[in-house]
Amino acid sequence: MEEKGISDQTAKYYRLSEVEEQNTFKSTWIIINHKIYDVTKFLEEHPGGEEVLREQAGGDATESFEDVGHSTDAREMAKSFLIGELHPDDRQKIAKPAESNVIAVPEISSWWTNWVIPGLAAAIVTAMYRLYPSEE
Repeated sequence: MEEKGISDQTAKYYRLSEVEEQNTFKSTWIIINHKIYDVTKFLEEHPGGEEVLREQAGGDATESFEDVGHSTDAREMAKSFLIGELHPDDRQKIAKPAESNVIAVPEISSWWTNWVIPGLAAAIVTAMYRLYPSEE
């Protein structure tokens, strides 16, 4: 996604440390695709609520922004809050790790969790039902 309005020759670069400092009620900046947006004046107007933006303030909001699936209109509106770009030397600092945090469950254990555990639970419930008849 290439933003219009700031060319490479006129781009204002900000260091990551500068962006991280803009995490206050008076100044709220976020990073989306290495672009810096000052969303301070947009906080109260944000359809998802200002807390959504505040959670991302001073950091990289790219994943959150893309996961929500913002409309073309929202992407156009974002351009009006664009103030610069993240300095090229700091871009690798916000790169997400390539490795996944998802742990694959071995297929072998599925019979255990799908049959034995529910079977034992059913047997225990049945035994309790028979041993402790309802008091009527």
